[in-house]
Amino acid sequence: MEVADGVDSQSKIQQRRMRRVGLLYDERMCKHSTPDGGQHPENPDRIKVIWNKLQAAAIPQRCVILGAKEAEDKHILSVHSKNHVNLIKNISSKQFDSRRNRVASKFNSIYFNEGSSEAAYLAAGSAIEVTERVAKGELDSAVAIIRPPGHHAEQDEAMGFCLYNNVAIAARFLLDEKPELGINKILIVDWDVHHGNGTQKMFWKDPRVLFFSVHRHEFGSFYPATDDGFYTMIGEGPGAGYNINVPWENGRCGDADYFAVWDHILVPVAKEFNPDLIIVSAGFDAAAGDPLGGCRVTPYGYAVMLKKLMDFAHGKIVLALEGGYNLESVANSVLACVEVLLEDDPIHWSSEAYPFESTWSVIQAVRQKLSSFWPSLADELPEKLTNKKAPPAAYILTSSSDSEEEDYEAPNAISKHLEEVLQDVIEPLSKLKINESIQDHAASNSNTWRSELSKVDVWYATFGSNLWLKRFLCYVEGGQVEGMKKPYLGSGDKTPPKEIMWKTFPHRLFFGREFTHTWGPGGVAFLNPKSNIQDKTYMCLYRITLEQFNDVLVQENVASFATSSPLFDLAALNSVTSEEPHSLQVHTELKRCWYGNVVYLGKESNIPILTMTCTQSDMEGFKSGELAVCAPAKNYANSIVRGLVEGKQLSQEAAMSYIQEASTKPL
Repeated sequence: MEVADGVDSQSKIQQRRMRRVGLLYDERMCKHSTPDGGQHPENPDRIKVIWNKLQAAAIPQRCVILGAKEAEDKHILSVHSKNHVNLIKNISSKQFDSRRNRVASKFNSIYFNEGSSEAAYLAAGSAIEVTERVAKGELDSAVAIIRPPGHHAEQDEAMGFCLYNNVAIAARFLLDEKPELGINKILIVDWDVHHGNGTQKMFWKDPRVLFFSVHRHEFGSFYPATDDGFYTMIGEGPGAGYNINVPWENGRCGDADYFAVWDHILVPVAKEFNPDLIIVSAGFDAAAGDPLGGCRVTPYGYAVMLKKLMDFAHGKIVLALEGGYNLESVANSVLACVEVLLEDDPIHWSSEAYPFESTWSVIQAVRQKLSSFWPSLADELPEKLTNKKAPPAAYILTSSSDSEEEDYEAPNAISKHLEEVLQDVIEPLSKLKINESIQDHAASNSNTWRSELSKVDVWYATFGSNLWLKRFLCYVEGGQVEGMKKPYLGSGDKTPPKEIMWKTFPHRLFFGREFTHTWGPGGVAFLNPKSNIQDKTYMCLYRITLEQFNDVLVQENVASFATSSPLFDLAALNSVTSEEPHSLQVHTELKRCWYGNVVYLGKESNIPILTMTCTQSDMEGFKSGELAVCAPAKNYANSIVRGLVEGKQLSQEAAMSYIQEASTKPL
């Protein structure tokens, strides 16, 4: 046996076979945070927990650790406009100190602080650095643990937590600046739960880039809430056929759904395209437990998806972090992916879980649309295959403009051996329904209480965005208005209010919390449950049924709730109206929700006046600083102004002053 330096020849062969995986993390990217230090889903802890998880698993010692570099303007300008680059470059400078928040409010789901510019340049530059290293062959693959994310950022606009489009910048750098590296075709796989609208637009006409995005879409109602993510959007001109969208029609898609898309769309097309390099827009917000995603992909699921991609481009793969807002999920999922790149243990999978029927429908629609471009998609999938499907996804009352409590399952932890992970998380759903209206669902489960409560009228007294009638009708008829980032399903009974009137009440209006899924960054309106003769709040009263009030209460508070029984029944109404004024925390399901406290304000025409606001304990939290007091975002404030003006209560100037006073007056 030949031995050299104490290492036998077999060990040397094994060492030569070890894949060189690059790992990039730089804590300077944590400097980008909310300007007041408030809570936000896209926060520095996201990358900290990933790095800590990898360190705990002794991963960095087995990888090539790379240093972060700031991108040069000339490379960023390959995908972004000069005006956009100038804004991001200077937004953290002192000249913007007095107007930074105002600038941020003009964008969709964006915040800026003194560290935003540096973090954005580091994220983009780091994506370039790892991609170039892999393209040169210095590394087999690499993972860039970067933030802020990038795939929503468009040529001239930051949006969706994204400032620069990191992946697009890196891809364009290789294609345009480094032709000598022989990277002529790049496959970008975006598995973030949100559509990569920015990346799609940047390569819309470019056949050198095959852009593939699988995402929640729900016919344009899921963020970024446009038609751009529909399967009919396939590229244009020379880029026609090189843009592939797989738009989920519902949430709760899990491993089996993603595997089906890989096997019947992505893998066949990737074989035909034959990329020289793969970049993954690696968002992990489709993971089980993510508060924004609502899907059920496990760390094991991500590992399998990545393993399937390693069959292409000689394994030259770069993962650049995008979304992922459950800290445990994102850390476990990244660990699973790095272990795959290091080729730790073989991955074996078997499960009785099947894709949803809606998944097969989308897969077949995508294949049909793109079959003229990719012959491998031309054949019909056999019925024997597509008949293997899970029961439909659960019906969810999608919430919420103001209360952001989400009812998603927590992810299981990943074990050292991927094949042992999370089988029970992807078990088939049973006895659940989707794509019914609330009314249809109610008809089969709750005829009794709905019939009973439909005979009782109440006045629903509103004080926030619902002052605007058009906005309030979203809770009744369904839909969304300007400024809202997600629609509502509406009530079971979609009859408009029978009467509308205005009154003032001696309660304090203020704005609290810092972010909502419906309006983005900024506070939303609350009412102090206790009255004070010195306070005055304008309230628009809608005469609706107690059945409709329950549906509004659900949509204000709960991501999913069994509608087989009401949250606020006749007994609750009798209890809350037994003394004046009085409030009632209506259901244990709402104990953590923002608007779980129904307050009785008296009667009008012998009909009870009810509103919903925070609990008294939350009120004390707002006063103490435990809960954030925060001015409303522009779009949210505009809805209040429109309500007051169209309701002929205040002029526009007076309405703006009213909001300003409520935002700034100490509690």
